[in-house]
Amino acid sequence: MVRSTWERIRSNPALAAPRLLRERIIDAIRAFFKARGFHEVETPLLVRYPGMEPYLEVFQTTWTTARGERHVGYLATSPEYAMKKLLAAGVGPIFQICKSFRNREDVSALHNPEFTILEWYRPHADYTALMDDCAELFRHIARALDPASDGAGWRYQGRWIDFAAPWERLPVREAFERYAGVRLQDGPDALFAAARAKGYPVSAETTWEQAYHQIFLNEIEPHLGQGTPTILYDYPIAMAALARASPRDPSVAERFELYVAGIELANAFSELIDVEEQRRRLLQEQEERRRLGRTLYDLDEDFLRALELGLPPSAGIALGVDRLAMLFADVTSIRDVLWFPADELFGTAACRDDSARPGGERQTDASPGGSASAAGEQDMQR
Repeated sequence: MVRSTWERIRSNPALAAPRLLRERIIDAIRAFFKARGFHEVETPLLVRYPGMEPYLEVFQTTWTTARGERHVGYLATSPEYAMKKLLAAGVGPIFQICKSFRNREDVSALHNPEFTILEWYRPHADYTALMDDCAELFRHIARALDPASDGAGWRYQGRWIDFAAPWERLPVREAFERYAGVRLQDGPDALFAAARAKGYPVSAETTWEQAYHQIFLNEIEPHLGQGTPTILYDYPIAMAALARASPRDPSVAERFELYVAGIELANAFSELIDVEEQRRRLLQEQEERRRLGRTLYDLDEDFLRALELGLPPSAGIALGVDRLAMLFADVTSIRDVLWFPADELFGTAACRDDSARPGGERQTDASPGGSASAAGEQDMQR
């Protein structure tokens, strides 16, 4: 029988150290945003309309009133919709540290179905402002944890990650050409052909996004964030999610992901504020959820109303706090920075090899949200 984390800490108090470091990291995050004039907000964990991302499954529950009225509700997959409503109300810039939930995911070195997320939003800004925020935030945390470092960097698993040097900013297309020899701009047929030539399973049912992830997870992601953090930006418009199309090149979206030591930590957008385009995308995602057999629910019309009344041009980002704590605690699994991992609470047969890291084996089940989803489908999708 595997002992619970609290029992192991009782026997070996040193095991509490990375979890207590997490507390200091969260203190530093709050100090960072407060010093820059952000308002800390709280939004509901129990919601009527969660995010519509097709590859994320939700936890469903029922609120029963004292009169016996029953209302279907869900645990929030992210606070995004609610925070954008506050932006529309004129409350901003804002940040939040909260729990989010994703169902049908196992506990692993980088995943827990209940996880902690940091989101912040800047009105009258685009995604480049968030790139600068990330660099300043990491230096601030490093300085708070080790004043002698002056925020210059951090050592993770024997490798020095330089925070002071200019961070790598790498377009997605360039990353595919550099590390996989694939030109995304050549179209879907070329991507399928490349995936097939590289030995990945490709059938008539394989989607463009599945082929993309097979190549990305195995051949590109492990190279990112080595030496300095990497900002991987300008995603194909097919992966825009809630990001706006680039005015420079409408075939890409103003979206970036942040990588450190091959681990995806954050996902950011220049926010889409066109209500009709947003409705079109949400309906498209809803239909994809239907095709995949995911839980179905209506669009959040209150969110669309906020866009209709006017959301200022804004930029928003979601960052995984559990993974951030893992990085600064120099451990290889988020289980080492969680007091109560879900597999312990529920006695599941989840993977208990905390040293397992995405990319360690060739990944071929590349349905986003499946076993080969980006280590961050949990944090990546807001």
